[in-house]
Amino acid sequence: MESGPANLSLADLPTGSAGCITSVEVGGLLRRRILDLGMIPGTQVRCVRKAPWGDPVALQVRGSIIALRAEDLKRIKISPLINREG
Repeated sequence: MESGPANLSLADLPTGSAGCITSVEVGGLLRRRILDLGMIPGTQVRCVRKAPWGDPVALQVRGSIIALRAEDLKRIKISPLINREG
């Protein structure tokens, strides 16, 4: 898999797609929580499901499924992963 263009927000990642975190632009206690969940730069994430109105969003991170608000995901930047196999 290859990386696509950077600076896409994690909230914009389509369901079923994967990306690699490039930056976490969140502060305070929320930053600590996100980092504690393993969402650090270089980590691969996959969008598993979005609620009907787009909030919350379920993500697969390091083998676990977590749900976060779309508002928080807008401040986590990713580079989409592009599958170049067959």
